[in-house]
Amino acid sequence: MRLLLLTVFVFLIGCDAPVVDEDSYILSDAVIYTMDEDIPEAEAMAVIDGKVVMVGHADDVTESYPDLRVRSASGKTILPGFTDGHGHFMGLGMEKLQVDLRGTHSIEEVIQRMKDFSGDIEKGAWILGRGWNQVLWPDREFPTRYDLDMHFPDNPVWLRRVDGHAGWANTAAMELAGIDSIRTMEDPQGGTVLRDAMGEPTGIFVDATMGTISSLTPEFTDEDLDRALQLALEEAAEMGLTGIHDAGVGMNTIERYKRFIDEDRFTVRMYAMVGGTGATFDALCNNHILDYGDHLTVRSVKLYLDGALGSRGAALLNEYTDDPGNKGLIRTSVEDFNGVVKQALDCGYQINTHAIGDRANRVLLEGYEAAGATPAGRHRDEHTQIVALEDIPRFQKLGIIASMQPTHATSDLNMAEDRLGPHRIKGGYAWRTLKDAGIPLAFGSDFPVEKSNPLDGFFASVTRQTQDLLPEGGWYPEERLTREETLAAFTKDNAFAAFQENQLGSLSPGKYADFVVLSSDIMTIPSPQILEATVVATFVGGEMIYGSLN
Repeated sequence: MRLLLLTVFVFLIGCDAPVVDEDSYILSDAVIYTMDEDIPEAEAMAVIDGKVVMVGHADDVTESYPDLRVRSASGKTILPGFTDGHGHFMGLGMEKLQVDLRGTHSIEEVIQRMKDFSGDIEKGAWILGRGWNQVLWPDREFPTRYDLDMHFPDNPVWLRRVDGHAGWANTAAMELAGIDSIRTMEDPQGGTVLRDAMGEPTGIFVDATMGTISSLTPEFTDEDLDRALQLALEEAAEMGLTGIHDAGVGMNTIERYKRFIDEDRFTVRMYAMVGGTGATFDALCNNHILDYGDHLTVRSVKLYLDGALGSRGAALLNEYTDDPGNKGLIRTSVEDFNGVVKQALDCGYQINTHAIGDRANRVLLEGYEAAGATPAGRHRDEHTQIVALEDIPRFQKLGIIASMQPTHATSDLNMAEDRLGPHRIKGGYAWRTLKDAGIPLAFGSDFPVEKSNPLDGFFASVTRQTQDLLPEGGWYPEERLTREETLAAFTKDNAFAAFQENQLGSLSPGKYADFVVLSSDIMTIPSPQILEATVVATFVGGEMIYGSLN
């Protein structure tokens, strides 16, 4: 796109330039993509008291606000701050306090990372980690407890899969849980324990059974949790994330966020989803929407229907192509789900439901329909990963927002079609199909499942390729989005998904000056170079929270 220099397209609030303080400024010598349809591009922006007051041609902006100091962006690109439409913020920080197993390519590499992390750990102490993905390993098979027992016989081990929907325990951990043999134990609703040919547990616990082990792991201290939150805030700033939709929080986390806000340490705008119905939801339901200053909003509830595709827990209408007889897991009964949907609607809350498989997505549709959901509620489908094509018009009719994660497609492309077969995959990761059907999108990463860098998601959306540029031409490239559509899905569309389109999502007069300065123009450079772009600076409310313009 060419830079628009027409002076007719400028925005002002009021006729006279107001008195300004020392923290207000003009940011000039920039390539600004505003995400405002009336003036999509500009070269200067005036900020007063943390809000945008004008964007346009540099001469027009400086003439309108002659008393503002001028800061140069040195020709760099400025975008509205990225919002991650689905992440787990405390999890982002807490993973840094455990063994990081993402990207491991063998069991041997997992073991080595555990040894490097744990060092001379005392006997009996737990070893915790997350991020393994057996699909990346040579045999692509689930590991077993015996793989861990050989190296850690005296320390209980609990390692969560990358998607958080399966866990891997050693024998020491299972013995603490009172599990030696469970040949006769029936799997609970929404979970399973993998067993060998003799019926013995292998050490892999899927979805609802994970609590058997995780409930025994040591709790993080308040000091640990404060440290985790601080680490998450620092990473968000470094990634250019000015907004987060936190997918499932409890009252303790909400109170921690509020304390950090009071201490002026909270540097993102948080749209928090209550983690299911229960005590936290009941308390908030009585008070309806919680707005804590301009950095925390709670007005939605996060529900779960199924597991994940990688662990074969995603609920499918028909059996897995690579696992005959298995249709995945519905984590709650349909009756219970419909009941909590109705309860949330009665409280006036937005409903955001985890649904990955096509069966889970159909249960979601039926539950929303039965409860009387309408487009005005802006209810969401968190992931919308595999959808029966015939169900797509029902999403549009209900006004459901598809909250999706582009890097899930590029992470899953090496196994998704194995799981689903050539027909069902047509309804998988179908961003273009959904958008063209009139279904609003909201993009995120699902961190710490994926990395938190929104530029990774941007690249995945416009190329449908891994960061190794595979496959050539993209994976089902007909589902790609344009760069403009992708940027919207990470900015203004996320604002809409959180009822915040009047305050956030674009660099328009009257909205918060939340923006990111990039080293490269990701809207025009060759797509492989997007992966080389970096965040130069991040601003929230006009204040720089990361980087430098020098």
